[in-house]
Amino acid sequence: MKFGLIFVITLIASTFAAHILLQDPGYVVIHFRHYIIEMSVPVLLALFIFGIFAFWLIVKLSRMPRKLGQAAGRYRSGRAGQRLTQGMIQIAEGNFAKGEKLLARAARASDAPLLNYLQAARAAHLLGQNDRRDNWLKQAYEQLPEAASAILLTQAEFQIDQGDYETALATLRRLEEDTPNHSHALQLLGRVYIELQDWRQLASLLPRLQKFGRIDADVFQDWSLRVHREQLVTAANGDTLMALWGEVPKNLRSNADLLDVYYAALIQAGMHEKAEKEIAGILKKQWLGPLVDLFGTVQGKDAAKQLKRAESWLDAHADDPDLLLTTARLCLRNELWGKARSYIETVISIRPTPEAYQEYGRLLNKLGEGDAAADAYRAGLGLVSRSPLPAIPHLDADLTQASPD
Repeated sequence: MKFGLIFVITLIASTFAAHILLQDPGYVVIHFRHYIIEMSVPVLLALFIFGIFAFWLIVKLSRMPRKLGQAAGRYRSGRAGQRLTQGMIQIAEGNFAKGEKLLARAARASDAPLLNYLQAARAAHLLGQNDRRDNWLKQAYEQLPEAASAILLTQAEFQIDQGDYETALATLRRLEEDTPNHSHALQLLGRVYIELQDWRQLASLLPRLQKFGRIDADVFQDWSLRVHREQLVTAANGDTLMALWGEVPKNLRSNADLLDVYYAALIQAGMHEKAEKEIAGILKKQWLGPLVDLFGTVQGKDAAKQLKRAESWLDAHADDPDLLLTTARLCLRNELWGKARSYIETVISIRPTPEAYQEYGRLLNKLGEGDAAADAYRAGLGLVSRSPLPAIPHLDADLTQASPD
């Protein structure tokens, strides 16, 4: 369209010029250093136009190699983009080997080679070709060292996915040297510490995760609870336990699971009086089944007073199996066999559990009912066994003491 318009304008101008010049072609004389050049005006105009055309042609020819190179580059880039798209489609459809080849072939000509290398590495990872995967990541780093963080993060994710947590930890620590407090790297570190059960390192990571990690609030709370729970469980003694409990944030101290672990650890450490007092105080404000159950295992100074307190709770929680079992245990401590039996049998009728049957078996043995005790133990074991258990034979005490003939 543009060329045609120029041609028409040139044709009209030439016609107009020819009409004027044919009437009087004019005369031009050029005198230069003893040389004289004579010509008509039309010839001079023709030479001028030819000179302009020749200059234009030379300029075009000089630019042609560069334009051809640019055109070839655009072609290669377009082909690379098509291969990138096809490679991504193949990987999404599960054709990992084909997708890897397409992505690798297009990497050098691609406008986004990092994406090609990372996706090729992912395809190799899904194929289980770890050496090839690492080679693609190495090539990505060599060609794009400024993308080291993205490459290392991808490598760490592959290693975590494969369960190679020690190597992933080394990769993430290397990343930390160059990019400290990277939000995604911190989250991956947290996952690695959980898998390695390195609670001390996870505890030291939590403040940084909260500040830089952009971690989901529920996930952060779960990790915090896990750290404190594991630390409480492994506390060496009562003093260490109290110090660790002091480090638990206030918003977590009402968590039922954490309270259960803490008071179980207190009882394990022999701090029964403290456990009895504090559990009773909490149950006045909040009824928690695990703490009710723990109350029955506390060896308080005054077993009768402890039983009386538990029975007072029955007014509001008469059908609570945790409370009934706790009351039964306290009756056993006070040697109130009849009341203990009544409470345990009520528990079994409401919610039979291995613990209830275990207490029932102990009680029946004390009452001299060996066969019934064996049946109780068998019933309790049956609740945790997938296959039916054979009857447990009762050995009479007189027979076990008799000498063979």
